[in-house]
Amino acid sequence: MAGLHMNYCVECGSRLELKMCKEDGLVPYCKSCEAFRFPIYNAAISTVVINRERNKILLIQQYGKTDNILVAGYINKGESAEHALAREVMEEMGMTVVACQFMKSEYYPGSNTLIFNYVSMVDSEDLSGMTPEVDRAGWYSFEEAKRIIKPNSLAERFYHYFLERTENGKIIHLIPID
Repeated sequence: MAGLHMNYCVECGSRLELKMCKEDGLVPYCKSCEAFRFPIYNAAISTVVINRERNKILLIQQYGKTDNILVAGYINKGESAEHALAREVMEEMGMTVVACQFMKSEYYPGSNTLIFNYVSMVDSEDLSGMTPEVDRAGWYSFEEAKRIIKPNSLAERFYHYFLERTENGKIIHLIPID
């Protein structure tokens, strides 16, 4: 991301200058702290939630919008992405993730966030544990979901990647959550 860098030190607030840093090239540098300051961004998870039979996907609607999206949320400081995934699914849907597998990641400039996408399997299709964080939720066949997921969105890109992996018989072995 050429041209995108911090202007001020996150530790002391001094103005940064670009300085050569070995193999990394020009990197923002704080003279006061005598330290390079690499980019800082948020981290989040997004997950294609599937049922135990592996034939349905969960889509949700949030924040008063009618867009069908994937379950997602920020990773808290000190938390692994897998823990954040299980926590977010529990917090939003009241469901327990029993297994998951990393799929891919993508940077989302709108919120300066690196999003780690997973496929996860939950213990039940029961929607009764849904919390007020979610306005609506539903289970859909893979074909239905392809038609109704928010168009031109990160959720759609992640879902299409999942479908490509599934259609090619490459559904990755899901790893039990500890």
